[in-house]
Amino acid sequence: MNEIESSLPQVRGPADHSVREQIVLAAGEHFSRYGYDKTTVSDLAKAIGFSKAYIYKFFDSKQAIGEAICAATLDTVVAAVDEALAGASTPTEKLRILFKTLVTTSVSLFFNDRKLYDIAANSAGEGWPSAIAYGQRIRQTLVEIIREGRQAGEFERKTPLDETVHVIYLVMHPYVNPLLLQHNLDLVDDAPTQLSNLVLRSLAP
Repeated sequence: MNEIESSLPQVRGPADHSVREQIVLAAGEHFSRYGYDKTTVSDLAKAIGFSKAYIYKFFDSKQAIGEAICAATLDTVVAAVDEALAGASTPTEKLRILFKTLVTTSVSLFFNDRKLYDIAANSAGEGWPSAIAYGQRIRQTLVEIIREGRQAGEFERKTPLDETVHVIYLVMHPYVNPLLLQHNLDLVDDAPTQLSNLVLRSLAP
């Protein structure tokens, strides 16, 4: 089991059971109408017609239900990034695409659906395993791009790799973290290009 997998919440009950899907679907609708913070497991139980005890056979808390929704959403962002990067021919192009795709996909998902934003904000603010795994995945993608760029002679090699990745992630953080992204929505059209240009200049050999 790798580091990302070990950080994800453990699933109760049969993983492929239709009841899990039913609970998650009902939770999504309830969160969308009333908000994540104002919804309780008892509210979900009443909405679905199950007992609270029965829901606890599949999820150990409201957060675990939110985790299931949040993890699926963040997986969508990662999938969009992977698909976009697959079409890039150079590490420089990959870095530009990474910045742009992370921002545009996150804005599209989180801010067109308040339910998803509320859950993602809780995930980021409280350090849920889904948010931690997401950050690890982005940093791993950066490691792969920087290594490839150094091997190709596109990026400098003097700065330690972990330091380079950490600093680039700090630059990206206001546009990756949903809590911070909401304060930068008026900048998302230009910021990915401007920031990736700045980072690429710093990486020049």
